[in-house]
Amino acid sequence: MGVRSHLFLTCCFASLLITGNAQAHDTKSDETQQGIASYYSDRFQGAATASGEPFDQNALTAAHPELPFGTKVLVTRPDTGQEVEVLINDRGPFVQGRVIDLSKRAARKLGMLHRGTVPVMVTLMD
Repeated sequence: MGVRSHLFLTCCFASLLITGNAQAHDTKSDETQQGIASYYSDRFQGAATASGEPFDQNALTAAHPELPFGTKVLVTRPDTGQEVEVLINDRGPFVQGRVIDLSKRAARKLGMLHRGTVPVMVTLMD
């Protein structure tokens, strides 16, 4: 198991212990997390992310509660098969039950702009 995989599992386990929210952090394998994705866009355009980069709603980026900045993940909608690769550059989401906040461009690629939230699988990329 790689360092990222080990860190991912450790963070998911710690999150379960702290929040008691097994549904939001149910892992399928050592590199996949299931939960609800949301997106953020217009009003945060240009604001500093937790990594220090300005938020760009047109970039393929995302916020995750624990993964290190610069981690690439594949986000997949199991119901449609749509997927997008994003770079983690911010912290969030800050709503219970959600596992990732996507940029508007990433959300568009998943076909979720009108729904706002969708079930997803988040898989670490090498």
